[in-house]
Amino acid sequence: MSLTIYNTLTRKKELFEPVTPGKVGIYVCGPTVYKPSHIGHAVGPVIFDAIKRYLVYRGYDVKWVVNITDVEDKLIAEAKKQGTTSAELAKRVTEDYLQAMAKLNVTGIDEMPKASENIDGIIGIIERLIEKGHAYASGGDVYFDVAKDGDYGKLSNRSFDEQSGQRELQSGEKRNSGDFALWKAAKPEEPEEVKFDSPWGKGRPGWHIECSVMSMRYLGETFDIHGGGLDLVFPHHENEIAQSECATGKLFAKYWMHNGLTTFNTKKVAKSDTSEEMQNALKSLTLHVMLDNYPGEVVRYLILSTHYRRPIECSPEEIDSKRKGLSSFYRFFERIERACEVSAYDDASLNEKITDNDLAASCEECLKRFEVAMDDDFNTAGAIATMFELVPKLNRFMDERKVDAGANESAKADALAAARRLVAIGRLIGLFVEPQETTAGGDDLTDQVMQVLMEVRQHVRKNKDFATADLIRDRLKDVGITLEDRPEGTIWRVE
Repeated sequence: MSLTIYNTLTRKKELFEPVTPGKVGIYVCGPTVYKPSHIGHAVGPVIFDAIKRYLVYRGYDVKWVVNITDVEDKLIAEAKKQGTTSAELAKRVTEDYLQAMAKLNVTGIDEMPKASENIDGIIGIIERLIEKGHAYASGGDVYFDVAKDGDYGKLSNRSFDEQSGQRELQSGEKRNSGDFALWKAAKPEEPEEVKFDSPWGKGRPGWHIECSVMSMRYLGETFDIHGGGLDLVFPHHENEIAQSECATGKLFAKYWMHNGLTTFNTKKVAKSDTSEEMQNALKSLTLHVMLDNYPGEVVRYLILSTHYRRPIECSPEEIDSKRKGLSSFYRFFERIERACEVSAYDDASLNEKITDNDLAASCEECLKRFEVAMDDDFNTAGAIATMFELVPKLNRFMDERKVDAGANESAKADALAAARRLVAIGRLIGLFVEPQETTAGGDDLTDQVMQVLMEVRQHVRKNKDFATADLIRDRLKDVGITLEDRPEGTIWRVE
């Protein structure tokens, strides 16, 4: 099946045809590193990491660039507020961001250029725009003349008169209210470290021009996919298109992909996450605190379980719900390891041989439907749904063949092969990379109380008082604790 992408530029799904056959260039706007990363900073990287993994699976050679904005007014102001330098603050916040990306298993970024390292290229593009009559100097600033670009507004359907929300400060006068800064003159009170030499005097680049230069440096003047949050469509991405295409005379990016924004519902509070610390952490959407409280795979799954163009709801209850959803996979993988004494995570492959025709067909159907979902504008939510549908089929096979009770070697081998196929399918979007700890932990008193409850339940079961045993199990389930009976004994877990 052909792969289609919803293109914000044309407002429709289009057949994906790379600029260079077999190769894909992707640029995604990265963070402005003046404050610790929040959940919004995770959405784009997780989505495009999954997209890159799938494109590689489809046979493409993919180069993915994410920039770091380390020259910006907010960074200068925050550094002054903290009594430090912009460079030190940017380094610290960038490290925080990279640590979060590692926990989220975002491993596909090929280049992470910094604005501060691309000043010469930025000056070069600005000079080209001035030479072509698309930009002008004024009072040490340089502005892009939006009136000279007949295509301005084609991405957002907004005119240059509507331009708002600019980050730039201005020194000189502008010809048009919608003109935006390509270069900003340095202010006397600003630290020397953020003052760069230029033909127009000391200063620093505007926000928009930084992304144009860094994307074209690594991907060429025309590349395949430009991504970012929906809030960047205007003015940031609109301005990127204007300045880039006026400078080169070429199409800037062929496909524009925009992910939905993150919402936080403070009214939804899971019973297990009522602490004030957790509420404040989620409300401020600070990634490093969130990842201290939830596994990275759960947060990644939260993002991928919604189609990338839709809003992502972030609340303790929603995250708890996603954690429960993932546990159905984890329980199955644990069951396989107990029965086969081998982990499904080891040597997982889509090509595992399965001798049972029905089981093989179920796995093949899952992969096919997974591909159909991903080929339809990278529908990760639909792709994940196909994996959920496979799990009960695999559990049923194990039940029918009595794999847990010492089935024949052929049935065990098929069950393990099917589990490894499922792991391999999940890895196409960055899930199931390594085993996850799912058994509940707790303080000593909690563990002791649970042991007492399980002993009482075992006692009443021996006396054939199954109603009381079921009551204990069901009441615990009501408060989010699941009991799982295994041949070697009963375990408990928080769902």
